[in-house]
Parts: sequence; structure tokens; C-alpha cells
Amino acid sequence: MTSQIIPVDPFDFIIFGGTGDLSERKLLPSLYHRQRGHQFSEPTRIIGTSRSKMTDEEFQAFARQAISDHVKSADIDAAELETFLARLSYVSADATTGAGFNKLKTAIGDSECIRAFYLAVAPALFGDISHKLKENGLITPNSRIVLEKPIGRDLASARQLNDLVGDDFHESQIFRIDHYLGKETVQNLMALRFANALYEPLWNSANVDHVQITVAETVGLEDRVTYYDKAGALRDMVQNHMLQLLCLVAMEAPSSMDADAVRDEKLKVLRALKRINGNEAPKHTVRGQYRAGASAGGPVKGYVEELGKNSNTETFVALKAEIGNWRWAGVPFYLRTGKRLATRVSEIVIEFKPIPHSIFGDSAGPISANQLVIRLQPDEGVKQFIMIKDPGPGGMRLRQIPLDMSFAQSFDGRAPDAYERLIMDVIRGNQTLFMRRDEVEAAWKWIDPIQDAWEGARQEAQGYTAGT
Repeated sequence: MTSQIIPVDPFDFIIFGGTGDLSERKLLPSLYHRQRGHQFSEPTRIIGTSRSKMTDEEFQAFARQAISDHVKSADIDAAELETFLARLSYVSADATTGAGFNKLKTAIGDSECIRAFYLAVAPALFGDISHKLKENGLITPNSRIVLEKPIGRDLASARQLNDLVGDDFHESQIFRIDHYLGKETVQNLMALRFANALYEPLWNSANVDHVQITVAETVGLEDRVTYYDKAGALRDMVQNHMLQLLCLVAMEAPSSMDADAVRDEKLKVLRALKRINGNEAPKHTVRGQYRAGASAGGPVKGYVEELGKNSNTETFVALKAEIGNWRWAGVPFYLRTGKRLATRVSEIVIEFKPIPHSIFGDSAGPISANQLVIRLQPDEGVKQFIMIKDPGPGGMRLRQIPLDMSFAQSFDGRAPDAYERLIMDVIRGNQTLFMRRDEVEAAWKWIDPIQDAWEGARQEAQGYTAGT
């Protein structure tokens, strides 16, 4: 069973940082897939821009290579690829000096299409680009601007960035992207909760023992050395991805799927999180840093060796969060994320409380608690663990089995990447899966006291062996 593809209105998609890593790995391949899915209407255009000098033909060659490297060969259609490449052009522009923005204006022309400005650049340039777009008359009522994380490194800097962009764009035009929210399973979490009578009556402190949210990576620093050492796992992963997942698990049912209705409920969860301050940080948080070890069958360096200097930046965080509201009082939410771990897995585990009394006797064996496991990667799907009788004539013996729904096995065709979904939502003007300003700032209000407690107590990052 496949869903119907609905074409979007014509648009101009302008990528700042058009020759960068994100554009190469995610944006251009995602846009190609939507071209191949016949989702573009004419005269849709894609304009790359950066400080590099490049012709249209050179940018098209860059895009061709990006698609060859990051799209499965079976998904590359020669005719569709040529149609896609014909949409591409390039303008050299410098956000700090404003040079080239007049050429960008000429390239866009008088088009009344939707304009999406995607800022795949360092956050320090967000304000400069936003102001230059306004100064050059490039912002129209149907324009949108897409901001990649991080939105600041604390509450003060987040507010400053939001103010800078907010001076030029209305909040309804600002799309703060978190690609985790574009994953099919994450969106299915709301369907699972609010479209099924089975789970919602159990989704509370009376029935849930605890919740675990895990985002484990096997990779190390890769090409993010400078950024990561200034951020660390708490700022890089917990403040955005993991708190957004927590919100989707814990929020009340919105009145509708309207963007603000959903984001209002997520905001309530963020505001209800109990603060972790001062002396509480050592009890409720753990920070670690990987040492030399093995990964993918070979030796790997430790974080400090990769970085080339001493550092106390954490590459692993585990913490216990609590929500002070009627539904979730007393239920711990355990958040874990780290680099150079044993396996790459992202999942949410809802563990329900054990039954109050077993009628089966000791011979039946232990009765495990029911679990609902929502897998985000690498194999998206939902798994429910239940107890059943072990088949056979040997009396009543119980065992736990999974009821497993893999999305890849349950649905025909290729599953769109998170960026594909989110880019199309930008074009449609649908902000449901994007963070509102007050959400971002509420998340920083909760994160900052933890970071301050670590720094104030000089809490060392505990070492762990890479690959464990």
C-alpha cells in the first residue's frame, strides 16, 4: 500500500551553504527524490549560493555527484535526474559583506512563487543573511526561512538569534528544523497514541513504570570537530532531538493537528519539566567521554586524540527527567545519547507497570512487564512485548514475545527520508513538525541549569571505551 503523492505549488528553493556538507548529503538528494516522485510543479527552481565562485554548470556537476554518492543506484532515473539538474542554478554571495545579493535578486527575478531560504550555514550567519534578504527586497509574504540547529548555545544566545531573524521574518515564516521530527516513526507516535483506543487509556502514571529514550551512535567526531567541542552531547542532542521526542511521548492530545495546537501541547511539557539544579545534577545526570577502543571491526582513537587537545566535553549523557503534571507525576524519563557506542540505535521504550498479582504460580516462570518499543533507526517500526503461554503440553509456562511491525515490511515502496518530508512541509507552510520560538527557549531554560551545574562543580566526564 502506497500513499498518493500530492504535488506542491511552484517554488524557488535557495540553499545558503549550497556547496556544503548538508547540501551534498541531504538537501540535494532529498530534492531529487521529490523530483523523481513527481511532486514538483513548474516552474520550480533550486538556487545554490555560497562564497565559492562557481558556474551553473559546475553546481549542476556538484549536484550530480552528490546524488551519485548519496542516492541508491536503483533510485536514480536518468531522465528525471536531467530534469532535476536543469532546475539548478548558482549565485556566489557573501552574507557578511552583502556582495552578490543583488545577483541573487536578479536570479530570482519577479517570480511570485513560494520562496524558501534554507540556511545550511553556521548560526552566526543567520542574522546577517536574514538582514541582507530584507535589505535587498527578497522577502515576500509567501517567503519562508529554514534554520538548522543549533539555535544558540544557551537561552541568551537563542533569544538573540531569534530576535535577529524575527526582525525580518514573521514567526509564521520561520521554520526551525529538527530532522528527527521528520522520521516516519516519530510522526506515527501521534497516530499510535491518538488514533487508537488501545494505548491512550494506559498512557499515564497509573500504568507506565518508566520511559526510556535512547539515541546511540557508533560514529565519532567526523567533520564536526570545532562545533562539537564547543557544544557537547547535552547541547547537541538533548536540547533539541531528545526533548522533542520526550514532548511527543508526554504531551496531551492537541485539539487538532494544527501546527500551533500541537506546539502548544509540547510547550506545556517543557514548562512542566522539573529543574535539575546544583546538587541534583550528580544524582540525576551522568556525562562521559569516549576513550580509544574499537568500532566497525577496527581500532579508533579516543575523543581527545581525535580532537588534538585536552577537553572535558561530554560525548555521552544519561539523565533522569521528571514531569511535574497530573499525567506523569512520579514516572521517570531516562534519556541517553552518546557517540562511539556499541550499536547505532534510536528508540523510545514505554515500560508498563507489572501486573499486581500472578495467578500462575512459580512453575510458570517470571512475568516480564509489557513494553512498547518505538524504533526510529536503523529499522523504523513499532514492537509490542507481551506475555503468552509457551506452546506445548508441559503445563502453564509463560514467555515474552514481540508483536513486531517493521515499516519496511508493512508498506510498499521506498520510505521518504526525514528531510524530504520536512522540505515539502516548508513549501506547504506546515509548521507542525518545526519548533516554535517559545519551544526552543523553554528547552534552553531546562538545559542551562544542568550545564551550569556541571561547569560550576567542574564535573569531569567519565571515560568509556569506544565501541562499548
